[in-house]
Amino acid sequence: MRRKIIAGNWKMNMTPSEAKELVATLKDLVNNPEVDVVYCVPAIDIVPVVEAVKGTNVEVGAENMYIEEKGAYTGEIAPAMIVDAGAKYVIIGHSERREYFNETDEFLNKKVLKAFEHGLTPILCCGESLEQREAGVTLDWIRLQIKSDLQNVTAEQAASMVIAYEPIWAIGTGRTATTEQAEEVCKAIRETIAEIYDAATAESIRIQYGGSMNAKNCDELLAQPNIDGGLIGGASLKPDFGRIVNYQK
Repeated sequence: MRRKIIAGNWKMNMTPSEAKELVATLKDLVNNPEVDVVYCVPAIDIVPVVEAVKGTNVEVGAENMYIEEKGAYTGEIAPAMIVDAGAKYVIIGHSERREYFNETDEFLNKKVLKAFEHGLTPILCCGESLEQREAGVTLDWIRLQIKSDLQNVTAEQAASMVIAYEPIWAIGTGRTATTEQAEEVCKAIRETIAEIYDAATAESIRIQYGGSMNAKNCDELLAQPNIDGGLIGGASLKPDFGRIVNYQK
């Protein structure tokens, strides 16, 4: 049985002082020993949040990282910096990074490999636009993203990572894929992992759904056989996040 993983993607929100207050507010609400809980926070918040979650069940992740170890890359954050700060996860390939910062699958593949090199667990995002969904190419597009982003990733590495399916048209819009749509794509992702590697790897990898998962729809979504958790945006900044972590089975 795959262990559920609920991760909050704070995006560009929360100053360090606000972050510590939020951790304190959510502390008792996210205390579910049966679920892995991760706060993926802005780089400036990593150190204070790592300190704030000590003694709790929460792990910390970064929202982004660069592919080089160090150097003249002003404004970027190196994987070793993330590790030394105490984070264990890193989001890679979020649609906002792909769209606003022109991150290609070739570039994201380098990020995935670099994350593993430093012992970080990638949360690899994939998803289709509304135009792609309406054109009927969703599954083909998702498979292409996964296969491109996992080039030269070993089966052992893949089994330990997290893939987050986030339909772009449902992120921050209040629109949510139907349970059937979400399960269909997550199942296709697992089948793609089996094609690339084997059935055991596909059975081990954890697949999240993102895109306006909230306190009202989390129970139904998390009951699906191929949805192992959620990558939560706006709701991760509210007490509602605790309701998602403590979803009703």
